[in-house]
Amino acid sequence: MTKNILVSNTHLLLTAGIIAGPFFIVLSVIHGLLRPGFDMVRHPASLLLVGDLGWVQIIIFVLTGLLFLAGGIGLRRVLASGIGSRFVAPLFITLGISMAIGGIFTPDPSIGFPPGTPPGVPEQMSTRAMIHGFAPVIGFIALVIALIILGRRFGKEGHKRLMWVTIIVAVLTFILTSLPSMTGNFETGEFNFLPLWVGAALGFGYTSILLAKMKNALGDLGEDNNKKQLYETV
Repeated sequence: MTKNILVSNTHLLLTAGIIAGPFFIVLSVIHGLLRPGFDMVRHPASLLLVGDLGWVQIIIFVLTGLLFLAGGIGLRRVLASGIGSRFVAPLFITLGISMAIGGIFTPDPSIGFPPGTPPGVPEQMSTRAMIHGFAPVIGFIALVIALIILGRRFGKEGHKRLMWVTIIVAVLTFILTSLPSMTGNFETGEFNFLPLWVGAALGFGYTSILLAKMKNALGDLGEDNNKKQLYETV
């Protein structure tokens, strides 16, 4: 009875992690399409936090963070031994906390959004904007590292194809989410944030796939964290 309850709770926690990424991407895209003056090529999801309807995006960020946090707790139960048992769950928890902080501490209006805002990035940023600027970056770095560690785990367990796919997704996620800052002009506000949107969707979407497969495998085997077979269906 107790074991069934533990397995059921772990299922719920992993389900929260599965939902987190698609929840953020889908709702952010819908919100962006509905906000006058918002352009997903010129603007990141973070700018949806400002303006009259910024509270909607704050809720999206915070709830996404809580969902990733729950998923991290679920992973802590599943990955009790082997490569990643010490770091993957804390990295997912870090991602969750970072997303929540990114929603609580909002950026300054910039790059022409909301409408009427001057182009470019303000020379002096508010404290809350600086906190926001660091939080999601830390979260994405945590996600990339977690995926690389999971890739090593899959390779160690003999799943070479899954290992390379996971590592490639991690690298692509890092490159795509970094491109706007590397290629943009902070003075004129000329940015292309489409790679950021694509990179976030790729990293979050692939994470959901991995968590879903782990959840399905857990359902077949029960919460026996020491069984190598847990990943034979991944």
